Amino acid sequence: MRMIGQDSLKTRRTLTVDGKDYNYFSLPEAAAKIGDISRLPYSLKVLLENVLRFEDGRSYTVDDAKAIAGWLEKGSSTKEVPFRPARILLQDFTGVPAVVDLAAMRDALDKLGGDPRKVNPLVPVDLVIDHSVMVDVSGSKDALQKNVDIEFERNGERYEFLRWGQSAFANFRVVPPGTGICHQVNLEYLAQVVWTSQDGPDTYAFPDSCYGTDSHTTMVNGLGVLGWGVGGIEAEAAMLGQPIAMLIPDVIGFKLTGKLREGITATDLVLTVTQMLRKKGVVGKFVEFYGAGLDELPLADRATIGNMAPEYGATCGFFPVDKTTIDYLRISGRDEHRIALTEAFAKAQGMWRDATTPDPVFTDTMELDLSTVEPSMAGPKRPQDRVALSNVATSFAKDLAAGTMGVPGDKADLRVGVDGANYDLGHGDVVIAAITSCTNTSNPYVLVAAGLVARKARAKGLKPKPWVKTSLAPGSQVVTEYLDKAGLSADLDALGFQTVGYGCTTCIGNSGPLPDAIVDAVENNKLVVASVLSGNRNFEGRVHANVRANYLASPPLVVAYALAGTVKLNLSTDPIGTGSDGQPVYLKDIWPTTQEVNDTVHAVVTRKMFMERYGDVFKGPAQWQAIRVDADSDTYRWNSGSTYVQNPPYFTGMTMDVAAIQNVTGARILASLGDSITTDHISPAGSIKKTSPAGDYLLEHQVRQADFNSYGARRGNHEVMMRGTFANIRIKNELAPGTEGGVTKHHPSGEVMPIYDAAMKYKNEGVPLVIFGGKEYGTGSSRDWAAKGTFLLGAKAVIAESFERIHRSNLVGMGVLPLVFKNGEDRKSLGITGAETIDLLGVENLSPRMDVTMVIHRPDGTTHTTTLMCRVDTADEVEYYKNGGILHYVLRGMAKAA
Repeated sequence: MRMIGQDSLKTRRTLTVDGKDYNYFSLPEAAAKIGDISRLPYSLKVLLENVLRFEDGRSYTVDDAKAIAGWLEKGSSTKEVPFRPARILLQDFTGVPAVVDLAAMRDALDKLGGDPRKVNPLVPVDLVIDHSVMVDVSGSKDALQKNVDIEFERNGERYEFLRWGQSAFANFRVVPPGTGICHQVNLEYLAQVVWTSQDGPDTYAFPDSCYGTDSHTTMVNGLGVLGWGVGGIEAEAAMLGQPIAMLIPDVIGFKLTGKLREGITATDLVLTVTQMLRKKGVVGKFVEFYGAGLDELPLADRATIGNMAPEYGATCGFFPVDKTTIDYLRISGRDEHRIALTEAFAKAQGMWRDATTPDPVFTDTMELDLSTVEPSMAGPKRPQDRVALSNVATSFAKDLAAGTMGVPGDKADLRVGVDGANYDLGHGDVVIAAITSCTNTSNPYVLVAAGLVARKARAKGLKPKPWVKTSLAPGSQVVTEYLDKAGLSADLDALGFQTVGYGCTTCIGNSGPLPDAIVDAVENNKLVVASVLSGNRNFEGRVHANVRANYLASPPLVVAYALAGTVKLNLSTDPIGTGSDGQPVYLKDIWPTTQEVNDTVHAVVTRKMFMERYGDVFKGPAQWQAIRVDADSDTYRWNSGSTYVQNPPYFTGMTMDVAAIQNVTGARILASLGDSITTDHISPAGSIKKTSPAGDYLLEHQVRQADFNSYGARRGNHEVMMRGTFANIRIKNELAPGTEGGVTKHHPSGEVMPIYDAAMKYKNEGVPLVIFGGKEYGTGSSRDWAAKGTFLLGAKAVIAESFERIHRSNLVGMGVLPLVFKNGEDRKSLGITGAETIDLLGVENLSPRMDVTMVIHRPDGTTHTTTLMCRVDTADEVEYYKNGGILHYVLRGMAKAA
């Protein structure tokens, strides 16, 4: 890496640690030229250092540095600055299409006359395979091995492709299946807090920073590493050396005071924080935590809070580096020299926090006394909808009675028999209890608490109800190590919480099948059954197609609800079950004390187990090592018969010439959607229905329904994914009232049909498309296929009241215009029915955040003209859009350089 900038700001200095010299770009020295930055938020100091390090007078300028320093004047800014992360983190659902795109770019560059070998990541990239394991088998001692075997059989084509990518691309590593969740592997192993790089004979030190193609990349914020989720499209551009321009964000200071009360978990805390910040409104902003309460939070709790930044809507949830950071680096097996460098660098740069450092200046502040946090869950549909544990039963009953669950209120007490079973099933019964997801399985305190609940419940003779599917998916192999060491694995196993795999599982929709008899009872009687999971996402249709009520909870509460078997009990006061002695057992009887949890964690979590488990992390199991690799080809040899990996059509017919931007005229409306439409609604990751366009495609290609796998696993095949766009079973398109699922009404025929079929019909007719939406359009996971699928269906623009940050960026990156209503208007006030045609005028002279004229042509011949704001936010984004997308822009640049 060639470091530049020292001649203009003259901030390069040398730091010596254990006799080794490191060059770095000094923030205190730069302050003499750009103004006092001592009370700049720690997260913005990372942005400032990035500018100093890359400053070249062109892409990065002294004015950029001054703009960040000048943020202090008002606690906000309208300036934009470039940012290049130290590294990229991928998980396999988003990583496979990213590598597919890189492989397709190699083909396209070859056709444009360039050298395909130039398409390589220019920054380190790690892909962790963690999203592919499903809970096909659970509740048995061989569940883990059987699920691993099924995973490799099911995903062979994808894994062969990733092994090729591992050998073909420089700067690209793959962490094999069965290792853990990408965010926990990042926290425990990949992240360094201070990154280093060689430039000739010199070694440079700089803050570790990370873009990830999973929105929960923010988990590493708990370690003092600035990182957040981006779409696969944006990540690919960053991989290829493109700085990503961003507005200098507002930074909300979240002050923590006091200490958590007895028995309160990190999950209770993070659900409280999420609710508070969602209410505050922090979309597009940084959140930075400060205050004396930080000293009461172990690193694992900080990481839990950082993890859920997407749920509270922030770009990141940052914790500065301090002694707790250093202690975690040591216990998690990091190199002692790197630990010493981290502390020395943070102190030299003014990035170290302790009791004596002054609080930063923030745009605005909030405060939470940790002692006020109460036991909590969130649901039944959104992670920000916190419910006190004592109110879960009444809250569910209220939702059921209101009809919002799709069930008549007068049938709230319905119970039905289950074929072949000696029990019946009713509304509110818990059919899935899953300890899953990076949010909590990375936290030894809540996992040990779950084990202790299992131990105490087992001692009293309690067992999960027979209709509950139980599972444990640890975030890394270290978890199994310390649970074994504490003797808690046996207790969890006895209650059906055997390890089913090391991966995301239930939280991403890989919950696996429910028994047929339970599915029949649910479908035939429209039962609203529940899941309780220790995840971070509970959007509609995400966890399981047949489960309408989904609650986020701490791991020990997951165990408790497996025992209770229903969310209609008040676990704060009602017995959880009857013990072997015939006496009622209450939650308080089996809940461990904070001291018990802490003592166990401190006794069983050791530096040695981290070092051993990560000692050969890239080797993988025997199945991974046995995959054959075509290592001789610089370009991928696409298999036309593959239903997992196909060459996408993005670069078909591409030339070096950039076509002029055209206005959109005569567009039809493909869909009109409500508020909080998530990327799960737009591009589901879960199961593929047999009676769907994607199901039809797979059947036509001789794929048995049993081998459909999931949308997430098939993201390397655009044919499947475009058919799955807007195919969520719970999505409601206002153009086809009274329906649920991915259907629309084609005009002018008036025929109701799947959205994919309508889009292809419009395409054959030469008709462009637009999509209407409400508030927070595209919230949720940083899912590039939500934008790619929208583009491939023929949508030229998405017109909404507001956009989630990542999805807006992804739309621009695919050449789709994000447009926002002005003057209080929305699709409803404009009377949109779907029978209209739409013109978008002024686009031909595109500039950042310009006004665009929308003309609505109604069927009766009348027109209505209004103004929209174009959310192409920066000059760089204008260039991306002009080129047809960010990858086209990068590819043309590579071809010119040749």
